[in-house]
Amino acid sequence: MSLLAVVYHLVPEAPLLVAYNRDEPLDRLCPTPSIQSGKPRVLASIDQNTNGTYLGVNQNGMFIGVVRRRKYNVPMNPRSRGVLCREMLKTGSARLAVDMCLEELHGGQYDGVNYVIADPECAWVVHSGEETEVSELPRGLSIISDGDLNDHRDERANMARRLLTLQTLDSPVKFLAVASKVLARAPSAPGRPSMVIRDNDYGTVSATLISLGKKPRDAIYQYSKGAPDEAKFEDYSPLLRDILSRGLRESRSKAHSNA
Repeated sequence: MSLLAVVYHLVPEAPLLVAYNRDEPLDRLCPTPSIQSGKPRVLASIDQNTNGTYLGVNQNGMFIGVVRRRKYNVPMNPRSRGVLCREMLKTGSARLAVDMCLEELHGGQYDGVNYVIADPECAWVVHSGEETEVSELPRGLSIISDGDLNDHRDERANMARRLLTLQTLDSPVKFLAVASKVLARAPSAPGRPSMVIRDNDYGTVSATLISLGKKPRDAIYQYSKGAPDEAKFEDYSPLLRDILSRGLRESRSKAHSNA
């Protein structure tokens, strides 16, 4: 299952830091991130099977990440978790996105899912398995896979935490440097936790690193199209800075017109 690590409001220069390994069937198409049309502008990788996304950032600095969750009573024809993520990214804030999420999940039409929803003002995690629960994302490092947030029973998440905290994560550069190596940790012996998963027809298909600073020019977005132990991280920061700058201009223009 995919692994998502988030550092929230711990590093002063970057309120939100993200490291994500996406695990899927190996034949699942995984296009590179691109700016989506419409408002607000969104930077995301769009799944060509569902037209949804597993991770995105909109021009207001809101981040949403999706991780599958274990669920036993799966609906016959579940709605796409990625499409819901894409719809939430169109909202104006994390609070509004959470409201939309809970309303959608209430009907029980989705397979198990964990959503991490964060903007500069607040951050939340939504667990939806047999029941749906929401709680605030705590300050500091949080890690989630197919169970609960910071689940001590998850050996892979425990390994990620241990490796990510071998050094003090006191700057965006330090976090990105450490996280890139952690995500790229090659598969280990069978039965042992591993950052990169590589099975017969399932495994790690991409990796993403994000730093959302207080200013658009400080934002960083790095993406590995493939397992990060084999594919290099490429820089998509100009795209992220572009949409964040657009969001800042529109926000200032709106404030000026309302003055």
